[in-house]
Amino acid sequence: MKLIVGLGNPGKDYNKTRHNVGFMVLDSYLGDVKWSSKFNGLYYETKINDEKYIFLKPQTYMNLSGKCVCSFMNFYKLDYKDILVIHDDLDLEVGNYRIKVNSSSGGHNGIKDIINAISTDAFARLKIGISNNKGIDTKDYVLGPFSKSELKVIEGNYSNFYDIIEHFDYNYINDLMNKYN
Repeated sequence: MKLIVGLGNPGKDYNKTRHNVGFMVLDSYLGDVKWSSKFNGLYYETKINDEKYIFLKPQTYMNLSGKCVCSFMNFYKLDYKDILVIHDDLDLEVGNYRIKVNSSSGGHNGIKDIINAISTDAFARLKIGISNNKGIDTKDYVLGPFSKSELKVIEGNYSNFYDIIEHFDYNYINDLMNKYN
């Protein structure tokens, strides 16, 4: 069983904002599905390659995502090796992305909260670049919308993100990193 977590903030005000790129990837991958609600998160269960996948969008706001992720892990008896977290990264240019494991939060408060809640930083992450405009307060920048050109770059990588989701296996994470990093 796999838990694919897209990070973002709930509510229409945050649609297509830089901080919500994790939600955007899940929504694009899954299309129009009926999300269920549990543990302050929206989730959707399906099978991919004969394995159960749970897609999760925490509804606790970005910086408090850990409790929701931890609750799902405990309920489904998942190990950190079963989760992939998709999130924004200020240190990567728009459209660039990296798969990481055993990594610090890099200042990302949502990731920091997950690390604290599950007591490890060893879980897999798909970090999607949103760049960093030093002329704008970081909070305002990450909560701001993508420009049309930025959105086009992000959406141009969706097929790679889908492939990473479908082939995610912690035991072969180095293969995914070699292919996509």
